Amino acid sequence: MLGMGQGDNCPFEFNFDAATFKVGDVVSYRIGGGSFDGMPFVGTLLEVADDHVVIAGDANDPSVRYTGTRESRPVVSADQI
Repeated sequence: MLGMGQGDNCPFEFNFDAATFKVGDVVSYRIGGGSFDGMPFVGTLLEVADDHVVIAGDANDPSVRYTGTRESRPVVSADQI
């Protein structure tokens, strides 16, 4: 993610390979539906299952957790936000 408007590199290194997801990986996830539909967010994987992932939605509040799809850019349903 080079040149994000300021000519700087993106400060995050994302894992976009769902087959290699592991706890602690930083991912770019999207919101499915609602006013945030398709917007990219950054989160850390807390759990990785065969069919879904659990993402830390707020680094400052460990109680904010979202369940997302297990794909290169997980999708979190808008009703969790």
